[in-house]
Amino acid sequence: MDARRERPPLVLACGALAGDLRAVLAADGLAAHIDVEYLPANLHNRPDAIAPALRPRLQAAVDAGRPVFVAYADCGTGGALDALLAEYPGTHRLPGAHCYELFAGSHAFGALHEEELGTFYLTDFLAKHFDALVWSGLGLDRHPELRDTYFGNYRRVVLLSQALDPELLAQGRAAADRLGLAFVHRSTGRDGLRAPVLAFAAEPEARHAAAR
Repeated sequence: MDARRERPPLVLACGALAGDLRAVLAADGLAAHIDVEYLPANLHNRPDAIAPALRPRLQAAVDAGRPVFVAYADCGTGGALDALLAEYPGTHRLPGAHCYELFAGSHAFGALHEEELGTFYLTDFLAKHFDALVWSGLGLDRHPELRDTYFGNYRRVVLLSQALDPELLAQGRAAADRLGLAFVHRSTGRDGLRAPVLAFAAEPEARHAAAR
């Protein structure tokens, strides 16, 4: 038997999904059977760096004979992620253009987009880390006068929440206030993430590795 097959399946994930992915794996009893490697969450601000950051990890997993799933949507890579995955047949990513569509669902996200084009979206993770990833990430801590330059065409902030957490709701509302925008809350849960992860876990190679 090939010793390379002894290692469990691997998920290569965006660090911004860490809390939600851990919750999904724990709820479905998969935490002990699937390995996860998280890439830095601040790649959210550098989508051109996502595919290059994934490449060596993907290659290492394939060389080790491990089933691998990429827990990113396109996430602003402009198709670069799909081009990378095409080099590794049988390797898939999360569906959709970004985590907002993933969590909300394509139909609901499309409706939100049509309702107000000038919408800035937050997930629970982004609401919690708004200062680091948005305010400081865009340099607004140093140049707050740029707020209207960046957000002048926006009308509202929509928090797509994965957990019903009053503290995160307050953080989302505070982020909207800092940006001078209206605040809207929509509860999405984690089913959009859960379904593709469970599908990966149910693949024959994943089941075989998890059963060892």
